[in-house]
Amino acid sequence: MIRSISKFLTATSTQRGIIAVLVFLVFWEVCSRFNGWFGIPIPWIGKIPAPTAVVAAWIPLLDDLGYWSSWYLSAKRVFSGFLFAMLIGIPFGLILAGNRTAYGIMFPTFEVLRPIPPLAWVPASIIFWPTAEMSIAFVTFLGAFYTIVINVLGGAQSIDQRYFQAARSMGSSQWDIFKRIVLPGTVPSIAVGAAVGMGITWEVVVAAEMISGGGSQSGGSGGGLGFFIWNSYLGGSYQQIVVGMISIGIAGYISSAIIRSIGEYFTPWTRR
Repeated sequence: MIRSISKFLTATSTQRGIIAVLVFLVFWEVCSRFNGWFGIPIPWIGKIPAPTAVVAAWIPLLDDLGYWSSWYLSAKRVFSGFLFAMLIGIPFGLILAGNRTAYGIMFPTFEVLRPIPPLAWVPASIIFWPTAEMSIAFVTFLGAFYTIVINVLGGAQSIDQRYFQAARSMGSSQWDIFKRIVLPGTVPSIAVGAAVGMGITWEVVVAAEMISGGGSQSGGSGGGLGFFIWNSYLGGSYQQIVVGMISIGIAGYISSAIIRSIGEYFTPWTRR
């Protein structure tokens, strides 16, 4: 464990990443304070609170249970919606790829619904689902579902047809073809779709929490990170808005890293 951490910290890519982050923070600090120092406002980034001000607002929140409750609620919604998207999206994509009749019947409807942004479903989901919590879960599910299905379908369709021809010539059954050709051939695409879907899911759940007022939570900072940002905006705490944004970035990075690690575990032949 210690050796792995040491190897990660001494890796050239890690050091470059750390340097890039530090340069960005220095640039952000200078631009935010440029108007106060020289009386010349910097467009866009000059209006954002400086990193030092954001850290000063962040430190008291580390002892605030409401802040960590926001983390927990958003993560729970993300992973629950993502899990259902995987459980439904992967078999659905494989059915579309392996059955021409099913593809002809279901894909046109799927393709019509796919371009609709998940956030466009928020008003309808609030109306149709009995609780705001369920509406957020539904919208979160949609955020990952379409991406996962398209990647599974594309991965299955990209398998070289000669593998199927060779398997059939040797008398393989449909189950053997699925188990030994289709499934292994689509696992890398499933891993990619899962990683992309996880990122989209975080984007969707935050916006859904803003619109629906935090789901089951009625107030305070316990309605998820999206509601935390919206509540900070209403309260005029711009430093906390940035804290919420960075928190989402960290949560999304960790979640995607977990999904990528799982994908690499099941696809060792794709490792560099």
